[in-house]
Amino acid sequence: MTGTTTGVRVHPQGLCESTDVGEGTRVWAFAHVLPGARVGRDCNICDCAFVEDGAVLGDNVTVKNGTLVFSGVTCEDDVFLGPNVLFTNDLRPRAAIKRGPEALLPTVVRRGATLGAGSVVVCGTEIGEHAFAAAGAVVTRSVPAHAFVAGNPARVKGWVCVCGERLGEDLVCPDCGTAHERAGEGLRVSGRRGRR
Repeated sequence: MTGTTTGVRVHPQGLCESTDVGEGTRVWAFAHVLPGARVGRDCNICDCAFVEDGAVLGDNVTVKNGTLVFSGVTCEDDVFLGPNVLFTNDLRPRAAIKRGPEALLPTVVRRGATLGAGSVVVCGTEIGEHAFAAAGAVVTRSVPAHAFVAGNPARVKGWVCVCGERLGEDLVCPDCGTAHERAGEGLRVSGRRGRR
């Protein structure tokens, strides 16, 4: 592998044209990062992924194979984008009408969230911290923090811990023991009860 920016590893068949890429990031074969994209440290951009100008990836973001991250999408730190995740950025696309960046609707994926394989995220939405969209989910509206959503359109089916484990009615993680409490429409961590 060769690097285009100090500390960035780019596969010989990958293309990283951005100069704003953090140290330790890896861009694999047939992936393409356009000039103007901002990519944090220690990201993993897998084969055939595409990151457009105006897209922002925080630190430690995983972009799996075939995922498309278009202009106007911001993924905060520790976000996981599964294979073939697709973001949109225009609610009224027409080939004959060229809209500028100001006409695009932003999408934000908050820290620690996961989008499963083949999810589609319609622009203008926010995915809350540590939320989890199931494989194939079509996200048409914002998702609360720690929510587990699935379906088309995606609907809240339950809640998940920071570690990704599904929560029961007591909102305590059966795996790591982290306790959660209601916070607005979503959840927040309220403490640890220890392992069960």
